[in-house]
Amino acid sequence: MNKRNPTLWQIIIFILTGTLLVLNGCSSPGTPTTAPNLTPEELTPSVEKESGPLAPEGKPQESYYAPFPLTITLDGDASDWDRVPKVTMPGGAEDVTGATWVSFAAAADDSTLYFLGEVTDPKIISGEHGTDYWNEDSLEFYLNATGNLELSEYREGVVQITIPPLNAGKSAGEAVFGGVNHETAEAEAKVVQTDSGYRIEAAVPLETQVWDIQPQHGTVLGFQVHLNGASTSSRNLKVIWSKFDQSDSSYYDPSVFGELIFFEIGQSETARLEPEPPPTPELIAVEEDALYQQSEAPIPDRVDDLLSYMTLAEKIGQMTLVEKNSIREKDITNLSIGGILSGGGGYPKSGNTPEEWAAMVDGFQEYALDSHLGIPLIYGVDAVHGHSNLKGAVIFPHNIGLGAANDPSLMTDIGRVTGLEMAATGIYWNYAPGVMVPQDIRWGRTYEGYGENPELVSELGAAYLQGLQSPDLVPPNIVIGTPKHYLGDGGTAWGSSSTSTYQLDQGVTEVDESTLRDVHLPPYPAVIDAGARSIMISFSSWGGKKMHAQEYLITDVLKGELGFSGFVVSDWGGIDQISGDYYQSVVTAINAGIDMNMVPQTYARFINTLTKAVEAGDVPMSRIDNAVRRILTVKFEMGLFEQPFSQADLISEVGSEAHRDLAREAVSKSLVLLKNEGQILPLSESVTHLYIAGSAADDIGIQSGGWTIEWQGKRGDITPGTTILEGIQNAAGEDMSVEYSVSGRFEGDPAEPDSVCLGIVGELPYAEGRGDSRSLNLPPGENRALRQLEKECARLVVILISGRPLIITDSIDTWDGLVAAWLPGTEGSGVADALFGKTLFSGKLPYTWPKSTQQLPLGSSQEPPLFPYGFGLKTGEK
Repeated sequence: MNKRNPTLWQIIIFILTGTLLVLNGCSSPGTPTTAPNLTPEELTPSVEKESGPLAPEGKPQESYYAPFPLTITLDGDASDWDRVPKVTMPGGAEDVTGATWVSFAAAADDSTLYFLGEVTDPKIISGEHGTDYWNEDSLEFYLNATGNLELSEYREGVVQITIPPLNAGKSAGEAVFGGVNHETAEAEAKVVQTDSGYRIEAAVPLETQVWDIQPQHGTVLGFQVHLNGASTSSRNLKVIWSKFDQSDSSYYDPSVFGELIFFEIGQSETARLEPEPPPTPELIAVEEDALYQQSEAPIPDRVDDLLSYMTLAEKIGQMTLVEKNSIREKDITNLSIGGILSGGGGYPKSGNTPEEWAAMVDGFQEYALDSHLGIPLIYGVDAVHGHSNLKGAVIFPHNIGLGAANDPSLMTDIGRVTGLEMAATGIYWNYAPGVMVPQDIRWGRTYEGYGENPELVSELGAAYLQGLQSPDLVPPNIVIGTPKHYLGDGGTAWGSSSTSTYQLDQGVTEVDESTLRDVHLPPYPAVIDAGARSIMISFSSWGGKKMHAQEYLITDVLKGELGFSGFVVSDWGGIDQISGDYYQSVVTAINAGIDMNMVPQTYARFINTLTKAVEAGDVPMSRIDNAVRRILTVKFEMGLFEQPFSQADLISEVGSEAHRDLAREAVSKSLVLLKNEGQILPLSESVTHLYIAGSAADDIGIQSGGWTIEWQGKRGDITPGTTILEGIQNAAGEDMSVEYSVSGRFEGDPAEPDSVCLGIVGELPYAEGRGDSRSLNLPPGENRALRQLEKECARLVVILISGRPLIITDSIDTWDGLVAAWLPGTEGSGVADALFGKTLFSGKLPYTWPKSTQQLPLGSSQEPPLFPYGFGLKTGEK
């Protein structure tokens, strides 16, 4: 593809992502409830010097030291801030021409707290939205002066002060503000335009009607800063200082703030006056020989015994699942957190190796075991085609390819290998298999489904689960899967989604109950019979309700009619989508049958909300006990109480040759031969020149697709493996020359009769709704390469790398051969094996291949498709 220079906003977003990186979906990710305990050893103390700083720099993204007494004049001149520590965010942005960034500072005198913000912005958007100026460029300062840094909701003494640049030219007393409780702060501000943007100086009295802040050495306030950048349409850039706020939640959850600590000028040591913590509920003393700690006791008895020791807070903690970048580690202990997860791209910050994964997960587990009852965590990942967040793990074909292979025994083996590589890193909970039954291949999650036929999905999903959950796999532990997404996520209607720019993903399944049961429900009794112990709820809606609110489908059908006895987990923030009222959303979802909430970030808010709901009688205690009983039962079954840590002896198995051989076999079996004029495949010995074009030919990231190392996947050499080009080069004999050109412009002559061209072209990586596609076309660069090959080559075979059938009706007649290779993963040699006849083509289409998007969703047209469901030529057929 043609390379293009990055735009200004691409540069900004790149910097912002690098600074605040968590996710992702889905997937891609902080919410503290207590303040970090800073010690003198953790900081470099600063003594006042004639030209030195007036205070230490603090801990990046956690604490800021504000010097006092220092009087600031609100005149727009920053010279009186010269020796006050300044923080730049995003870090490094000041080195990028045209970037938007801010340098902020804080200081105090005996009566006033002052803030400075110097914003560099190439284009200030101000005054274009009328009274909605909060949606334009602005700087936000947050304070929590209540003394309780664990608050997860606003009350008197907690403020958000939004200061827009439209105040330029106004006096300090005339400035307009926005934000939560901003009136109570009694703030003044002076804003001036500068050559590069704008400067803000603000002042807040230390004594108001809602607080009385004492500027003593070491006084701690909750503190947060946001920079908002805007386009002419709306605010589209948010730079966040506190590392505990990864989801722009400061405006409703003050527990995600960092800290402002007063530093008296001239002091030689740091100090921290601990805010008074909220009262701790009385805990029940655990007997030395408690039954729940006895591994030989029956699991139901162990659960009953453990429940008898648990407070309401501990029970709700077990129902809370937190994204790993959002958790404050001591909260795992103090709040009895039940689960931690890595979303897509959620690898350790210290390094993406098996050893670093194991150290990270084991570290979290240590905090859990230090809790009152020592209940181990359950740690989850989206290992949807291998342990795919882990660099070096074997990456199997995505489910669409495995559906084409339709080999239950192979699926069981893949489940076993995935479980082994997960256990090596201490992870025993997999958010797979996807047992959706997609009916519209424009959906960005089509490749996560095995196919359009519920029987196919049922058989392969159950086979995979049996391999993953094999009792003899990693004793004493059992790895569990999570069939998803219950129910009907594959049946949403085009244009029905209200999420971001999505069209199908998280939309509405517009079918009657009979169709819902006939098409989308069958995989669930199959996987329950195969031993499913957790099931994830869908973001989608049915019958006018979000699935997370469907008590009939979750409690009556899944738990009652189908007899599911494991626990039900929400999807990423799925509960939040039920309504605009968070309290009502939590009440509805828990009463509907959600047992564990993938929060994923603002966990203090969820815990406090559910606690209030129980105390008010809106969620019965019996529902809480039922949810916790299900979660604890599965944890006991998994052997986590006996062995909660990683299994170091398995690390050598990660990405092993044997595992890669299995993936290579899976790739070969997944290939579907759709056209084979003149028996061009397998390549004969008479072919002495191969000419290969297309970006997908030599790119591990493209051939692996989404949910690989990152949530959305990524182009390039993102993990070890063999590209398709490398596989072909390795397979080609000495008598065959191989020339590769991305664009299809070769030095040799592809028109010679002993030559064959291979156009290895594909979709760029995507995941979830970001992959929803109206057109189902290849990227322009890949199409250009194909047009070049069609013009120059004597014989042309196209190998499509894609997460679904693409619209190729206008081009296929010019091709001699066509292979659907789907998203094969890291073992590109599996493609070469079939091209050279080492293995036979045997795959069958798991989805109907339409002639045009007018034939979608499937079954909506009486016209014959380009290829029907189940079609696929065997080697030797044409």
